[in-house]
Amino acid sequence: MKRYLIYLILLLCPLCIRSQQEQYLKLSCEEIETLFLANNLELIAERYDISIADAEIIQAKHWENPSLSLGDMNFWRSEKQFSIELSQLIQTANKRRKLVKRETVAKEIAVQEFEEILRGLKTELRRSVYELCYIQSFVNLLFDQSQSLTHLIESYKKQVQQGNMAKSELLRLQSSLLELESELNDARLDLTEQEKILKVLLNITPSTRIEIVPNLTEEVAPNSILLPNLLQIADESRTDMKQYRLRTQYYERALDYEKSLRAPDITIGASYDHYGGVWKNFVGIGVSVDLPVFNRNQGGIKAAKLGIEQSRYREQQQQNIVRHEVAAAYDNYAYAYDFYKKIHDESLQTELDEALKVYAKNLLNKNISMFEYIDFMESYRASKQTILAAKRNVDVRFEELQYTVGTEIK
Repeated sequence: MKRYLIYLILLLCPLCIRSQQEQYLKLSCEEIETLFLANNLELIAERYDISIADAEIIQAKHWENPSLSLGDMNFWRSEKQFSIELSQLIQTANKRRKLVKRETVAKEIAVQEFEEILRGLKTELRRSVYELCYIQSFVNLLFDQSQSLTHLIESYKKQVQQGNMAKSELLRLQSSLLELESELNDARLDLTEQEKILKVLLNITPSTRIEIVPNLTEEVAPNSILLPNLLQIADESRTDMKQYRLRTQYYERALDYEKSLRAPDITIGASYDHYGGVWKNFVGIGVSVDLPVFNRNQGGIKAAKLGIEQSRYREQQQQNIVRHEVAAAYDNYAYAYDFYKKIHDESLQTELDEALKVYAKNLLNKNISMFEYIDFMESYRASKQTILAAKRNVDVRFEELQYTVGTEIK
């Protein structure tokens, strides 16, 4: 019985492995983004920066710990001698509250840094999706064309055997098929590379195969999204712009805090002395304060002021960069959109597919020459690839425009 179970397990193991290797996912663009937001490891790691900033705010709210000291111990006397002192630092000039305000701005910067990373990764994800859609469609195109050419070659072989066709023409067709299959193999390598990029972004197993259901939404016409409006939206929405403004606020809060450090803190304390002086049990209180004679935090204040000025200049520079990025991305999208609309015609694609069948039939009937057929095959493939590439480019350019604007364009 045991031998039978072992034999059964060995028999089924290859089937289990094959099943795992052939794991298959068919995903829409919306489902891909949902998986990305839930699974992407870089996003998960970057979220911790926000929690770390929260922890810094909590830390800034805490009082300084009191200090307890024990001294003057003499256990060789019959009356044990020792002293105890308890002291507490009290910060003046609202230092703690100003520090909390500074760290609150630091947290907002961490939030915007996370949003910037999310913006970049989401754009990378969508580019990968568009590229994968293009390559998948191109692979299907090449595969269908190779299948059609294979069937034609089989028919040609019969004609050659019957003496109705020259063998040289058959060899020319087989040579064309070889070139086509080589191109198909290269396209499949590109497909594997793009799948790898997407699977890393989605954090899914390497053995998973992905097929994307294309998004059929209508492209946004450039004349419906005016450039001045996009420039205004970018100024308000770009996370890097928000970061520069927040950094200015951070240095302003830092300046308030650095100024508060000029005010000396106060330390109050109480002490108990047992047989250490005239009295048997002495209890006293005291107050100490630093004298701001030499150090009035001049360097810290000056550094914060310079930080404010520097941050304002950087904000202006970034605003200039953003405006030019948006304008360039808008022009690029307009060019891609116009070209796509110019060549995208459903009737043209249908006519191309029908013409391919007609050319194959005419070749068999000797109505056209081999060179005419092969020339049309190459033109057909180039035309279909141009249409597919135009669709990919218009989607990628629109995504780049959304990236430069900093938000979804409706």
